[in-house]
Amino acid sequence: MSLPPIPKILRAAIDYNGADPRRVHHLIKVYGFAQTIGAGEQLDARTQYILEAAAVLHDIGIHEAERKHGSSAGKFQEQEGPAIARALLAPLSMPEDITERICFLIAHHHTYDAVDGIDYQILLEADFLVNAYEDELPRSAIEYFCKKTAKTATGLDLIRALFLP
Repeated sequence: MSLPPIPKILRAAIDYNGADPRRVHHLIKVYGFAQTIGAGEQLDARTQYILEAAAVLHDIGIHEAERKHGSSAGKFQEQEGPAIARALLAPLSMPEDITERICFLIAHHHTYDAVDGIDYQILLEADFLVNAYEDELPRSAIEYFCKKTAKTATGLDLIRALFLP
């Protein structure tokens, strides 16, 4: 079975987010870093695809979290995102096992313990790269992430190049 092209998933996410360019720009940046780190770590094609799809959809639960919980906090994004992702992926005939892994990653992309795969690790690193810039994190927070969470050579190299010259 062929997989739907990532640009179709990207378009579905853009359409879902509607007139919210800040969130669309965020997901595109996370996607770009995930794609770059995955290539640098030489992921197999299936894992790279799952990573890229999860990066595109990682914050898809924000609007629902805000509507239901009055907050875009990470735990609410993780809670609300998988159902929305499933609904967006269903018309694209995504294989169930890949949908489940994408949804698992969405449901854990703010959870830094119990990382169970390279796709999960890279998604954390890609999202951090974007959040560090967007949230203007202090150097101490970036150093802490490097020490405690970042693991891939490519992710660490990008973090150091951008924030710890």
